[in-house]
Amino acid sequence: MSRSVLQPSQQKLAEKLTILNDRGVGMLTRLYNIKKQGQVWKACGDPKAKPSYLIDKNLESAVKFIVRKFPAVETRNNNQQLAQLQKEKSEILKNLALYYFTFVDVMEFKDHVCELLNTIDVCQVFFDITVNFDLTKNYLDLIITYTTLMILLSRIEERKAIIGLYNYAHEMTHGASDREYPRLGQMIVDYENPLKKMMEEFVPHSKSLSDALISLQMVYPRRNLSADQWRNAQLLSLISAPSTMLNPAQSDTMPCEYLSLDAMEKWIIFGFILCHGILNTDATALNLWKLALQSSSCLSLFRDEVFHIHKAAEDLFVNIRGYNKRINDIRECKEAAVSHAGSMHRERRKFLRSALKELATVLSDQPGLLGPKNLSVCPEDESIIMSSFVNTMTSLSVKQVEDGEVFDFRGMRLDWFRLQAYTSVSKASLSLADHRELGKMMNTIIFHTKMVDSLVEMLVETSDLSIFCFYSRAFEKMFQQCLELPSQSRYSIAFPLLCTHFMSCTHELCPEERHHIGDRSLSLCNMFLDEMAKQARNLITDICTEQCTLSDQLLPKHCAKTISQAVNKKSKKQTGKKGEPEREKPGVESMRKNRLVVTNLDKLHTALSELCFSINYVPNMVVWEHTFTPREYLTSHLEIRFTKSIVGMTMYNQATQEIAKPSELLTSVRAYMTVLQSIENYVQIDITRVFNNVLLQQTQHLDSHGEPTITSLYTNWYLETLLRQVSNGHIAYFPAMKAFVNLPTENELTFNAEEYSDISEMRSLSELLGPYGMKFLSESLMWHISSQVAELKKLVVENVDVLTQMRTSFDKPDQMAALFKRLSSVDSVLKRMTIIGVILSFRSLAQEALRDVLSYHIPFLVSSIEDFKDHIPRETDMKVAMNVYELSSAAGLPCEIDPALVVALSSQKSENISPEEEYKIACLLMVFVAVSLPTLASNVMSQYSPAIEGHCNNIHCLAKAINQIAAALFTIHKGSIEDRLKEFLALASSSLLKIGQETDKTTTRNRESVYLLLDMIVQESPFLTMDLLESCFPYVLLRNAYHAVYKQSVTSSA
Repeated sequence: MSRSVLQPSQQKLAEKLTILNDRGVGMLTRLYNIKKQGQVWKACGDPKAKPSYLIDKNLESAVKFIVRKFPAVETRNNNQQLAQLQKEKSEILKNLALYYFTFVDVMEFKDHVCELLNTIDVCQVFFDITVNFDLTKNYLDLIITYTTLMILLSRIEERKAIIGLYNYAHEMTHGASDREYPRLGQMIVDYENPLKKMMEEFVPHSKSLSDALISLQMVYPRRNLSADQWRNAQLLSLISAPSTMLNPAQSDTMPCEYLSLDAMEKWIIFGFILCHGILNTDATALNLWKLALQSSSCLSLFRDEVFHIHKAAEDLFVNIRGYNKRINDIRECKEAAVSHAGSMHRERRKFLRSALKELATVLSDQPGLLGPKNLSVCPEDESIIMSSFVNTMTSLSVKQVEDGEVFDFRGMRLDWFRLQAYTSVSKASLSLADHRELGKMMNTIIFHTKMVDSLVEMLVETSDLSIFCFYSRAFEKMFQQCLELPSQSRYSIAFPLLCTHFMSCTHELCPEERHHIGDRSLSLCNMFLDEMAKQARNLITDICTEQCTLSDQLLPKHCAKTISQAVNKKSKKQTGKKGEPEREKPGVESMRKNRLVVTNLDKLHTALSELCFSINYVPNMVVWEHTFTPREYLTSHLEIRFTKSIVGMTMYNQATQEIAKPSELLTSVRAYMTVLQSIENYVQIDITRVFNNVLLQQTQHLDSHGEPTITSLYTNWYLETLLRQVSNGHIAYFPAMKAFVNLPTENELTFNAEEYSDISEMRSLSELLGPYGMKFLSESLMWHISSQVAELKKLVVENVDVLTQMRTSFDKPDQMAALFKRLSSVDSVLKRMTIIGVILSFRSLAQEALRDVLSYHIPFLVSSIEDFKDHIPRETDMKVAMNVYELSSAAGLPCEIDPALVVALSSQKSENISPEEEYKIACLLMVFVAVSLPTLASNVMSQYSPAIEGHCNNIHCLAKAINQIAAALFTIHKGSIEDRLKEFLALASSSLLKIGQETDKTTTRNRESVYLLLDMIVQESPFLTMDLLESCFPYVLLRNAYHAVYKQSVTSSA
């Protein structure tokens, strides 16, 4: 033993300190998890969370007996109480082995620490934090780790039960106690009060420990200053002395400058508790200890385990004779800490926030200030001793940096640590105590090597905040407070960024907690980013609401009152009440009389810009091998909110069937989009992608979440509300106005049809729904037409024999009259055809609006499609022609044959009826309509109005219905559309000419108005000509009919 003491180089002090410190942190991690798991067992009643033998009521007495008798259990004399454990012994051994051997590892760690401390004492190692920094720091760290480990061990409530149960199961299984149990049990008993036991244990180590602690006298008081002292010293300020800005900041104690204050306070408080005798004999030690006691009321032991300094110290010293002065010191320091420590730390944080902000601003503007400066090199005298160090440093060149060579100075730093150990023992050939300048210089050099190859490790060492992982509630509360304050919201990104630190607190000796901490870091990071995106979304929504309100003020409907006031003022009419306030004109909100006046919109924009700065701070962050992109959270929330807002702005009420005008919705949507586009000024997101995703979904029947879209809402409203009222006779289609207009009725409608169906509204609808949405609207219209055609076919089948005879007897008036009387459901046929015509008229309005909108947005493409359609050769195959028509129809262009109608009617083909029979029914349907036209003359509402260019009962829509239905049906059945329409014209002309011979005024009441239908049918048809009509129906009758209806219109107006 004496030979080994005389050869300190063989003691491997540096290596042992390094290994034991790392292993100590691992043991702390394992003990911490055992303790927390015990708290979980208590807190939750989940049987899976706790071994059954620790919660089973039948085993409770046996466990209590083991704990009470711990560490000795006389199993032979207590078989009745312990018999219940016999069944569980294998499970106990299996489940408690990990915990038991963790305690064994703690005991072995304690043995190694005690052995190393004894070796250090025997070697009479010299400690000075300013000279042999690594050696002193690792020595003090090991003592604190050892102390913390024993305190944490004493806080595990189930330790005796776990160790005792395992040993009992081991004895029952193997016939003897575990070989480590006697020592382990004794250690648990000895360290019930760990600090009291360690005070006794550290008596022989007092000299080494006190020397190491007293070396802090030049570091700790200088670092532990108030904010005012920092401010007066211009700490962290580069611009306080511009002339010295380029000079390197040098210090003899460079590693001590970034040493944690918390670590130094742990060293001082725990160290002087363990070697408390020095407090009575050394004023420096006492001053250091008191200064540390005044700095805070508790210390962080490990993670969220804390140590209440003053109470624990007082309890330890109260039983020591002659320590009344120390107890009084503790009480005074406690009062000082309670009174001033909180405000001191708060003021420090305030100073550091402003100082670091200034420093970051200067360095971002002048990054060259971060570059390396001319530093002193190792003097020649000492270079002989440290030849390897000198060789390493002198071999460095600028070319290595330019070539991108990766540096690794870890070996050099470990060599310096070893050299500190070799030169700090007594009787060393080179005593570091006698060459302090060498130690200080090497410490500085080692610091600069870390700046080259260990920047990440330095950042972790100096700024790791993984402790927040264990204060989740406080962490979340701080985040909410930061998010709620507009002035602080720009810093909210710090919270998800802190989640990237959490994995640094894990240790390889406790791999099982990696998943738990990893999941916590992921969930917290996700929650923080989600809340930030929600807050930004809410601010954007509020701004959009304000902008929509301002845009609404510019709508034409709001100018009526202003125009009325101007007209009345011109005619000098007094209207309204005298006290009525004058309505503010749009734009007044932009007039500022004072810069200090801040509107709500200003506040919203300020808050949004601050929060967006945070969201845009980093493009992405990696948390436990998962990549988070803050901007994508915002994009996702904007998509969801934009979708809901668009649907919400339609203001659709299913009960009252109210809905916003398309033009007003379009104005609001454009205002919303303008605000969203401005977000690109704050955050680097692709807002066009948001528009594409949301607006394209709104052109479909349902969005990606299965919710109704504006396409489905407007389609449903136009079909179920507007067109249904047209069928009920409350609304008429006015071709002259290209709009549907309310008719005067007893029950007034809740909406004005013209305000929803004129050309401007239909264009707005096309802008909103786009080609896809308008196609869906057309398909829905065609479905209603196909259901009407199906009913018409049934009526044809009922009258098939009569219609077959009438088809060939149109030149026999008497026979036709007799056959007509045998027809049934004539009015129903005309009504259904009129409904079809109304729907087709509405569709033509929609198609025309779509064409106008597309011609504005894509004029060259639309003109190409139109040219393609207009130049289809007549002999082109019908399938090819239908493909062209489908393309044209999608662009809103009118076609000779409506492809959507063809598709809708072709789906009606019945399996029970042959194609020939289907074709015959189609022909007879046209016959049925032709011979039924004369009955319209007896209807009072069939009078033609030149002002609207139509009939009030919408029979003018029959022209479109007849042409479109005929074209679609005979395209499906591959018949000649032109021949069938000629046949229809012949039958209709013959039938209408017959009513010219009628003498009954009731029957011929509106004969001239009905005559005009023939002209409308020919004008509407691409297959019929006026020459053909002239051959069937004299044009003089049409001319006289027009004259008569116009004359009657003038008479009615007069």
